[in-house]
Amino acid sequence: MQIALIGYGTMGKLIKRLAVEKGHEIGVIIDDSDANLFPGELAEKLKGSDVAIDFTVAMAVRRNVEACVKARVPVVVGTTGWNDQRPEIVQVVNDGDGTLVFGANFSIGVNLFYKIAGFAAELFSKFSDYEVFIEEQHHSRKKDAPSGTALKIKDIVSRHVEVGEIAATRAGNIPGTHRIGFDGSADQILIEHTARSREGFALGAIMAAEWIIGKKGSFEFGDIIDEAGGL
Repeated sequence: MQIALIGYGTMGKLIKRLAVEKGHEIGVIIDDSDANLFPGELAEKLKGSDVAIDFTVAMAVRRNVEACVKARVPVVVGTTGWNDQRPEIVQVVNDGDGTLVFGANFSIGVNLFYKIAGFAAELFSKFSDYEVFIEEQHHSRKKDAPSGTALKIKDIVSRHVEVGEIAATRAGNIPGTHRIGFDGSADQILIEHTARSREGFALGAIMAAEWIIGKKGSFEFGDIIDEAGGL
């Protein structure tokens, strides 16, 4: 598989290493020197790739997706913080007969955590003594707060119980920790996911890139997890 990397920071370099280890090739790397390219210009650089993986910044996602649609290249977007633009970007993909996989988090464990969160919230909704809270922690370089993952957890849990503000911490080099608490007068139950490294996110993005080939439309990474797990 010939992969185009859009963004060549920490995640881009990690994806390159892991993708090559899995037998894929990196055909194109789009880095900061290409930041001012228009979608049409970027599309010319992407043509011929089997798939693109985007780990850049939220403000660049629309341009990158438009370029991929123009180049007829499926794209996996691992960038977060662009949820408010999602309806328009999905429309761009659908109108252009393109292909997109997006997700608040590309960790397989986090996506299974979503399932656990939903089940737990449904269970605790039957017991009014418990109140729910959500906490998340990330490294100090992460710009969006709360994280897209935490917002996704809140959306899932809120279908069953009321949830207050998310507590977000940015410090040091924390890869990512997400925690749901159910607090009652007699006890507290905590459910937590802790990322040990960024490799889980990179491997999930590569998994999505392998899955997306030959498909059309817009998909969430959770759709891939559901299919892989027969859920």
